Amino acid sequence: MQIECWSDVVCPWCYIGKRRLDEALAAFPGRDDVVVVHRAFQLDPKAVSDGRRTVDVIAEKYGTDPAGAATMMANVTEVAATVGLSYRLLDTVSGNTRDAHRLVLWAQAQGPSAELLESIYSGYFERARDIFATDALCELAAEAGLDSTEARAMLSTTAFVDDVAADQALAAQFGATGVPFFVFDRAYGISGAQPLEAFIATLERAAQGPPE
Repeated sequence: MQIECWSDVVCPWCYIGKRRLDEALAAFPGRDDVVVVHRAFQLDPKAVSDGRRTVDVIAEKYGTDPAGAATMMANVTEVAATVGLSYRLLDTVSGNTRDAHRLVLWAQAQGPSAELLESIYSGYFERARDIFATDALCELAAEAGLDSTEARAMLSTTAFVDDVAADQALAAQFGATGVPFFVFDRAYGISGAQPLEAFIATLERAAQGPPE
């Protein structure tokens, strides 16, 4: 079974959705035959990595003040805690995620990339790490057991830029307008960070084959 996961690495719901999928897979009898594929999705492809606080970006996006944005972020933080995640959203800054996606796709082309994706997610949401600059991404790659020199060399090129765009276009073909978005064997989908039960049920349906 192949599960394609469209996500953005600065989307707090995406990390929550990943954790719920991981939990469902841990209890799934056929987990050893499941391949999870990262698909890039940029919520804001035009974002600039200028060090702006995420709380200010959220306030501007939703037409509220920083206090209102902080309340929204606190609500997400409470949900994250239910799946064992300790978010520090108020300490994060916003930026462009294209290079982070390129790095994950590069790692995925060589083998399993789950450890790198987890490192980026945890680094950003739980440790308020910079995931936008090359130096920071290379540090996270090294922490995930990858060669930071090779990662830096890749990031200095335009490698995987087209792949990021292709993933985004494919999501649109499936009708996805936001993330997280999960597709099981191109037959079943889950939109959003649904409850654990939804992931378990979809895994069971997908294991029975495509709908007739």
